[in-house]
Amino acid sequence: MEFQFASRMDQFQAGIFGVLDQKRREVEATGRKVYNLSIGTPDFQPAPHVMQALCDAAGDPENYKYALTELPELLEAVQNWYRTCYGVELEQDQIMSVYGSQEGLTHIGLAICDPGDVVLVPNPGYPIFEMGPMLCGAKIEYYELRPENGYLPDLDAIDPELARKAKMMVVSYPANPVCVAAPRSFYDKLIAFAKKYHIIIIHDNAYSKIIFDDHESMSFLSVPGAMEVGVEYNSLSKTYNLTGARISFVLGNREIIQKYRTLRSQIDYGIFLPVQKAAIAALNGPQEGVEEQRLAYQARRDALCGGFRSIGWNVPDSQGSMFVWAPIPEGYATSAEFCFDLLEKTGVLCTPGSAFGTLGEGHVRFALTKTPEEIAEIIQVVKAADMF
Repeated sequence: MEFQFASRMDQFQAGIFGVLDQKRREVEATGRKVYNLSIGTPDFQPAPHVMQALCDAAGDPENYKYALTELPELLEAVQNWYRTCYGVELEQDQIMSVYGSQEGLTHIGLAICDPGDVVLVPNPGYPIFEMGPMLCGAKIEYYELRPENGYLPDLDAIDPELARKAKMMVVSYPANPVCVAAPRSFYDKLIAFAKKYHIIIIHDNAYSKIIFDDHESMSFLSVPGAMEVGVEYNSLSKTYNLTGARISFVLGNREIIQKYRTLRSQIDYGIFLPVQKAAIAALNGPQEGVEEQRLAYQARRDALCGGFRSIGWNVPDSQGSMFVWAPIPEGYATSAEFCFDLLEKTGVLCTPGSAFGTLGEGHVRFALTKTPEEIAEIIQVVKAADMF
């Protein structure tokens, strides 16, 4: 029988991480060691009190009913956390939970965009930023993130005619994959740009608690005018290592959130109550572990970037996120060519920058998912391969 599938599926190809995992298995099958720095899955554990809260809640049969909405205690915990961390005051109708930022970023376009509406997304950028709008038939237009501009969008360079057509713009700092943090002054310009052209801003803030050196851990919503123009996503996946539990929040403009909640009421019955209980424990509990983890990521950053520089590869320090963005060495035509050559010669697996857009070409991304001691071993293995 011949099947006819939706034409939208022509926009999707095999995910890069599936391809990389196949390459990993091929190399491991030869008996060689692979250092997998491709996927950004935290190797840190959730705090014991958070896991205990989930386990206790999972032992109560009452918690297996539909949640339908957020527990009042969860909304209060988010309010307190945003007030403490960012100095942001939120009302409860400015907060909504979603099944992780990936799911939330995918579906919000359905509440905002009609087919043909223009959405501005970064290049290079995380793939879901464009995949979500594509699913609702929006027209994707890319704004460039270039190293000469500090990987910040040059808002003045965006064609005014294009800006007038744009309905939504996706922004994310600290940025995956380019690993830079945006200064507060950038958000002032972004908000003025959004107001001038009536563009809804969607800000992904998944890495605000993994930020290095003297860069500011901040919320887009802490900048005056932000709540007039958009919403922000903040996730418990990376800050509290609840990656598989899938809980994130969209916060800010109440009109956007109300419309989005109406959409979700048609397709969702609320976050599993034990996961909500775990989130409450994470947000309300001791926060020393968050800072300890940030420092651990920074130590890994120092070991990887400094280590590569010590052997002749000029890799800049990541400013934030759990990744490092590195230019490929001379002599390689593409990031994929270098990525697979590095794997074959050293067992080190990273992600080609081309997976993140055309302007990602010429770079690779490393995940900071190994200890400094393991990274020191990686540096020596790469040094021995004499690739630079």
